[in-house]
Amino acid sequence: MDKEAAETARESLELVFRMSNILETGLDRHTLSVLIALCDLGLNPETLAAVVKELRQESGTNQGSSSSSLT
Repeated sequence: MDKEAAETARESLELVFRMSNILETGLDRHTLSVLIALCDLGLNPETLAAVVKELRQESGTNQGSSSSSLT
């Protein structure tokens, strides 16, 4: 990747990160970068969004059950 393309990619990621923060998605730059790369490879963005939601639900369920078992 040439210098100009790398700068454009950084600027695009920064813009996506700002939009993500406005929408309060809770996604960090690295996660957004991975999701963008997967979309670039042809994965369906709606399917990726569903997977992220499902993983968050599972994570929340696991955290809730582990914290309740500690009390």
